[in-house]
Amino acid sequence: MFYHLLKHLLLGPLLRLLFRPRIEGLENIPETGPAIVAGNHLSFSDHFLMPAILKRRITFLAKAEYFTGPGLKGRLTAAFFRSAGQIPVDRSGKEAGQAAIREGLGVLAKGELLGIYPEGTRSHDGRLYKGKVGVAAMALGAGVPVVPCAMVGTFEIQPPGQKLPKLGRVTIRFGEPLDFSRYAGLEGERAVLRAVTDEIMSAILALSGQEYVDRYAGEVKAEQEEERRKARRAQR
Repeated sequence: MFYHLLKHLLLGPLLRLLFRPRIEGLENIPETGPAIVAGNHLSFSDHFLMPAILKRRITFLAKAEYFTGPGLKGRLTAAFFRSAGQIPVDRSGKEAGQAAIREGLGVLAKGELLGIYPEGTRSHDGRLYKGKVGVAAMALGAGVPVVPCAMVGTFEIQPPGQKLPKLGRVTIRFGEPLDFSRYAGLEGERAVLRAVTDEIMSAILALSGQEYVDRYAGEVKAEQEEERRKARRAQR
């Protein structure tokens, strides 16, 4: 109920008014049945803009930190994400990844849309990074199509670290659904998971036009942060 209130009466109309999103390929979203929408992740705004323009409800696997923040702000943020039907995911360790897959498969088993950012985190520099194989495990495990999605312009209106977005027009593109039924029963094969994930990332790249980096975003972020720490220590 709160989800539909936000989408149709409160947040949705406001977002469409402020950012006037151009929508391309919306017909590629199945009208019924389970499917995965896999997109690039450039901005905190992505969480709200894509659901606002979809006709169907979509559930995202959201990082657990959104549900565990301290103080009043943290409680309000957690309440918002829970009310919007988002699922908290602990992103630390292999077991956490398996838990996320189970949660995603549960959403798909209900015949719903599942939203995933295969990069696992927001891009810190606007480039597209290597996807993690959880998206492939869910697609093959549930036997569902994957609709690639590209958010274009959201990095410019609200890059990481900027609390409030600035006004600007964004584009949301959906590609044709990807069918991986040829890999049925092979979800336990690591090479197959990697191939499927790379095909999904290639489709996202074709839609977004970003520069691609064949490394995980989290690793690159960690290296850059370590370099900054070393530079600060050297200046002391």
